[in-house]
Amino acid sequence: MELKGTIIAALGETTGTSKAGNTWKKSEYVMEYGDGQYPRKMAFTCFGDNADKIKLTVGQTVTVYFDIESREWNGKWFTDIRAWRADVEQPMQQPAQPQQFGPATGGAPVPPPPVMGVADAGDELPF
Repeated sequence: MELKGTIIAALGETTGTSKAGNTWKKSEYVMEYGDGQYPRKMAFTCFGDNADKIKLTVGQTVTVYFDIESREWNGKWFTDIRAWRADVEQPMQQPAQPQQFGPATGGAPVPPPPVMGVADAGDELPF
């Protein structure tokens, strides 16, 4: 499955050792998705090697590819959303502001005209 949204929380990395003595690592994130008045939130994990491969930061727009799995333990069911890939959307580059060059300045940029504030306008009144 895949879902596109914005990372709103990076909950950090957790490590541990299994009963078999194997070390494990996971990173957890929260993503907000959906348009409209009531956007939804989804918490997901990056487990094992994916915790090293997928590094996300708050504010990034991403498409997350994940698997959903539920398992039973002591009569209760737990659902896990594990991401196996995340594509970060690159922000669009803002075009550079064009500079004005004038012959009176010898080709140097022309500064913008001064903005008159309330204090400056005292002598400019027509009456």
